[in-house]
Amino acid sequence: MKHTIIIAEAGVNHNGDLELAKKLVDEAHKAGVDYVKFQTFKASNLVSKSAQKASYQKNQTDASETQWQMLNRLELDEASHEVLFQYCERKPIKFLSTPFDLESIDLLKSIGITLGKIPSGELTNLPYLRKMAQNFEQIVMSSGMANLQEVEEAIQVLLDSGTKKENITILHCNTEYPTPMKDVNLLAMNTIQEKLGVKIGYSDHTLGIEVPIAAVALGATVIEKHFTLDKTMEGPDHKASLEPQELAEMVRTIRNIEQAIGGSGVKEISESERKNIAIARKSLIAARAIKAGEVFSAENITVKRPGNGISPMKWDTVIGQIAQRDFMEDELITL
Repeated sequence: MKHTIIIAEAGVNHNGDLELAKKLVDEAHKAGVDYVKFQTFKASNLVSKSAQKASYQKNQTDASETQWQMLNRLELDEASHEVLFQYCERKPIKFLSTPFDLESIDLLKSIGITLGKIPSGELTNLPYLRKMAQNFEQIVMSSGMANLQEVEEAIQVLLDSGTKKENITILHCNTEYPTPMKDVNLLAMNTIQEKLGVKIGYSDHTLGIEVPIAAVALGATVIEKHFTLDKTMEGPDHKASLEPQELAEMVRTIRNIEQAIGGSGVKEISESERKNIAIARKSLIAARAIKAGEVFSAENITVKRPGNGISPMKWDTVIGQIAQRDFMEDELITL
């Protein structure tokens, strides 16, 4: 049966607090996800000190501060990464983090991360893509803000740098928090698979859980979704994240969908419904008392439940035949 890899994106929703990060790990583990993912960066390597914040970031944080100031207080240092990695191992749940700069790639490699997660913003970063391919055998890359050609070019860099195509998964994504439903364009996920020949998934920034569930039904092999302990907390990503009970509901629903689409694809009678055939289908029944020697006609036979007699599909065969015995009203017709 299909098993969709579910990545619970804690991101920076720990607000720079290691204890809060541990609580996020606890909730991800309880929800039953495969990975809990954070973000690894040095603010000084990621943005210039004059870079402004996105509008959604301004709405959720101090609008007067720069992006560098915001990210600087959201950093997790190397020691925190090691603590979280070990904390996840004890749960157990798989620890994952997205590196946003070359130095962060080295950090994640050093603590034992084996899966490389490329964020949308780095899809056009040639040196970064090369280094990710050289350090991680398996690559999952988000594709927000990109067109198909840019995705193809990024994949080619990975291939040229040593990544095998079967080890690449591209996540369709829209980098707006929250993403308007009209901009999700979920079928583009399948276009990526058809045109570029890679495994596909979906990284979701909509409100709610219905779009990731639809993505699984359409063939996503990986789902990534932001979550938080409380949507009302101050921080850039809390509002567009799921709370713990919503995350658990998403996981439960995805696992149900996997079962629902995991059959043979052949239209056939299932074992669970077989017992209901006699109850739900109908048979040929005496509409009134019939005497032996009477001719069966539309006036003396009808169609009613149960379905353990002659099928109504045999109507034309039965009409015109002669009753070989007496039948009481509502008795199953036999020949």
